Amino acid sequence: MFLNKWNSIKECEVIGKFVVLFTGKKMALRIILLFALCIILSDLLFSEAFASPLDNWNMRTSGTNSGLNTVIYSNNTFVAVGNDGTILTSPDGSTWTGRNSGTNNILNGVTYGNGIFLVVGMNGKYLTSPDSDTWTLKSFATSNDYFRDVTYGNNTFVVVGDWWNGIVYTGTVFISPDGSTWAEKNPPGFANYYWEVIFGSNTFVILGSGSTILTSPDGNSWTERNSGTNLGLYGATFGENIFLIVGEGGTILTSPDGDSWTAGNAGINLDLNRVTYGNNTFVAVGGGGTILTSPDGGTWTARNSGANNNLNGVTYGNGTFVAVGVGGIILQSDSVIPSSSNPNGGGGGCFIATAAYGSIHDALSNCT
Repeated sequence: MFLNKWNSIKECEVIGKFVVLFTGKKMALRIILLFALCIILSDLLFSEAFASPLDNWNMRTSGTNSGLNTVIYSNNTFVAVGNDGTILTSPDGSTWTGRNSGTNNILNGVTYGNGIFLVVGMNGKYLTSPDSDTWTLKSFATSNDYFRDVTYGNNTFVVVGDWWNGIVYTGTVFISPDGSTWAEKNPPGFANYYWEVIFGSNTFVILGSGSTILTSPDGNSWTERNSGTNLGLYGATFGENIFLIVGEGGTILTSPDGDSWTAGNAGINLDLNRVTYGNNTFVAVGGGGTILTSPDGGTWTARNSGANNNLNGVTYGNGTFVAVGVGGIILQSDSVIPSSSNPNGGGGGCFIATAAYGSIHDALSNCT
């Protein structure tokens, strides 16, 4: 195979001169055609040799028609949760096993910490598991809380969502050291809904309605930050020493510390629902099967997911990105780790994306 495009062109030139030497000028047209064919062939070989694995997404089977709302990778396991009490697990992101949750409630968030997986959802319900196989259903003190996300950091679980007080919805936050004993917190801002919570660089970050951003070092005291936008903010992650938020209409916000935020745009006019970081790459997913990647959070490349379903989440683990969304779809990319450095051998790493009604949604974990 050609070493690079320039070498391939030089080789084509040598071939052309060789043909001229032995055929004469009467064969000029054939020589020109041969040279053009050689250039085209070199382009194809060059493109194939240097194509990104994120350009190739493979359809996987979730085994359910229920919407999946989140997925994480932790403790050597992918865990996806969703509608109708759906919990799926996978060791590699390719084959998935359904688990018995013991509930039909919508499940929205999942994390891992303190030796347990913890899942949250509607009606004040949550579940815990030591191994992701068997689950125990538990309840918060109130039944009218709708929990949307959970994360773990600084030896603390933080759960966010909203509750109905009979007049309006109000954002709510609970914290716990062990996933069993909970304390309710009342952050400033009083957003109607809190969509997501992540942990990175010793800081919790909450995203809420009204472009709300809250930060905390411990989950107890919260500070409202100026997002500088009135657009919806839906997903966040930490990587490359920055916090990165995605949202409505391709909105991008970045911050080195979670305090001050800089606006950007991914170059599309579609909502981005979640974002994660792994293998030196940010991956964002959103409406209409949108998948975008970036090495730095500033320059974004659109990838062809091969799907039109809304994608709701994305995570990274074991050389694999996993994202989820509507219609039970799961997409898995080619390996993003060279076979020589992949502990599982060639082809072991991949990206996965899915959607509601069998989708898989983002949640950040492994932030201890």
